Amino acid sequence: MAGRINDDDVKAVRDAVPIDAVVSEYLQLRNAGGGNLKGLCPFHDEKSPSFQVSPGKGLFHCFGCQEGGDTIAFVMKIDHLSFSETVERLAAQAGITLRYEEGGYNPTHQRGERIRLVEAHKIAAQFYVEQLDGPEAEIGRKFLAERGFDQAAAQHFGVGYSPAGWDHLTRYLRGKGFSDKELTLSGLSQEGRRGPIDRFRGRLMWPIRDITGEVVGFGARKLRDDDNGPKYLNTPETAIYKKSQVLYGIDLAKKEIARTSTAVVVEGYTDVMACHLAGVTTAIATCGTSFGGDHIKILRRLLMDNATAEVIFTFDGDAAGQKAALRAFEDDQKFAAETSIAITPGGMDPCELRLAEGDQSVQKLVETRTPLFEFAIRQMVSRHNLETPAGRAAALDEAAPIVAGIKNVAIQHESAVQLAGILGILDTQFVVKRVAQLARWARDRGGDRGDRRGGPSRASHPAPGAPAQAAPSGPAINLRSPAHRTERELLKLALQHPELVSPAFDAYGVDEFTAPPYAAVRRTIEEAGGAEQGTRDTSGYLARVREAAPDDTVRALVTELAVEAVHARAVDEVYAGMQLVQVRLRAVDRRIREVQGTMARLGAGGDPERYAAVANELWVLQQYAQSLRNQGAAAL
Repeated sequence: MAGRINDDDVKAVRDAVPIDAVVSEYLQLRNAGGGNLKGLCPFHDEKSPSFQVSPGKGLFHCFGCQEGGDTIAFVMKIDHLSFSETVERLAAQAGITLRYEEGGYNPTHQRGERIRLVEAHKIAAQFYVEQLDGPEAEIGRKFLAERGFDQAAAQHFGVGYSPAGWDHLTRYLRGKGFSDKELTLSGLSQEGRRGPIDRFRGRLMWPIRDITGEVVGFGARKLRDDDNGPKYLNTPETAIYKKSQVLYGIDLAKKEIARTSTAVVVEGYTDVMACHLAGVTTAIATCGTSFGGDHIKILRRLLMDNATAEVIFTFDGDAAGQKAALRAFEDDQKFAAETSIAITPGGMDPCELRLAEGDQSVQKLVETRTPLFEFAIRQMVSRHNLETPAGRAAALDEAAPIVAGIKNVAIQHESAVQLAGILGILDTQFVVKRVAQLARWARDRGGDRGDRRGGPSRASHPAPGAPAQAAPSGPAINLRSPAHRTERELLKLALQHPELVSPAFDAYGVDEFTAPPYAAVRRTIEEAGGAEQGTRDTSGYLARVREAAPDDTVRALVTELAVEAVHARAVDEVYAGMQLVQVRLRAVDRRIREVQGTMARLGAGGDPERYAAVANELWVLQQYAQSLRNQGAAAL
């Protein structure tokens, strides 16, 4: 049975792996101010970034879906790993040797399933690369050479060769300590008559990597006529490989995609290679499936959906390619980025184009792209006879809803004018009004979801500092309330800058926080040793507070407050003192009102001693309130 990972080692892993470096493997991050970074949340769909990362605190939080936590929590959530699997993966990246407190350390049995499958693929990829140099792989090297790829290109993309025998890789991985069950689960082997055999045999092999660069599957190309299998054979669906959620080349292209806000989608492995070698290093491809919603999510996080971002699809100019382009257009509205299409001449794919006309022809193909909606409109219109009034009317009926679906009003208007020209309708305003009418009807039916090119959205998630929505099980936090706003600021200071509010903050009672969720956070800080603890142990303070939280709801709020920016130009002792005074003063004023109510109930005929005691308490409270107003933090 797997042992428990030593707590000190877990802390060492947290400290050793910067959260911004890990998150940047999955999405583009930009400066959010206050030392924080922001990006599009990978855990829910959104148009404007509400996902924030605080490198200094090692935490992330999404102000839209409320997901949050540290580096370990992020990797667990995004890659669907267990806690131990995540720690083991991050420890391997950081070069940290983990200790297990029960049962000793056994690398074969104590690593999670996903870690083992990824490791098997890593070893298999290297095995295939080594086989490409052998005599049997001559046919594979010839295949590459005929398509313009030399040895350096093969090495850059990790292209390899699977031997034609039944179980070369299976026996090799067994020798590395992998069980038959692991080999079958990985998809590298399959059941034969006498046990597991290699799934890929006598084929050219492309390693398929996820966005972090880990090999999760393979694409295998048939080389021999006596191979009765399909032309391309991919890894089956496994725990680590889902073809709808991977893009070939994304590990190589992601930084350039984020830098240029451009992605080029091609159709095959050799097309990706050709584009990259020709200088189009933003090229990626799907793996044996059509481009779909999960692929869009991957790209949107890298592109940040800004107004200048663009996704360029390349398709063959034949009927199948045009059909694929129209399928891609159906997903166009899921991007905030512009989408374009580049049709290769003569039915050639980018690989063939590079071989025939050189690198510049591939670059030119991408440069001479056409907006995808314009291509779709022209394809629809081409099915009608524009020489007749009936044909032009039918074409307008089919194409106008497409233009009306363009959310950017300026582009929609321009496209409507363009549609009139394509159809040969002289009354341009008639077409423009028709499109605008269809757009209004669509909004009335489905609600205005905002401008996908960057306009306001009624359904967008609240930005940091906006009124927070209540959790289903807890009372609401109303940030229109001055009391709640101040309490929130004070808690943020206690978590982010404990040295500015300590030791005064630790003397504050839980009842001084009127919003129950904030009171719960105050209690959690107290359980973790108070804000003073943060002045002594700056690196482990937030982790202690999060661990002290009584449940996930409070823990999530702690993370949110630790990441959200403090609303002050200068976060200093003066600002901190103002928040301390305001929270305390409101608590004193509330107590004054309570005491005044007690005095009113006692009346003149009540117990004289009791009345005198209450009157004395009221006087003391009123004096203290006056001191707070006059002297500020000095009166605390």
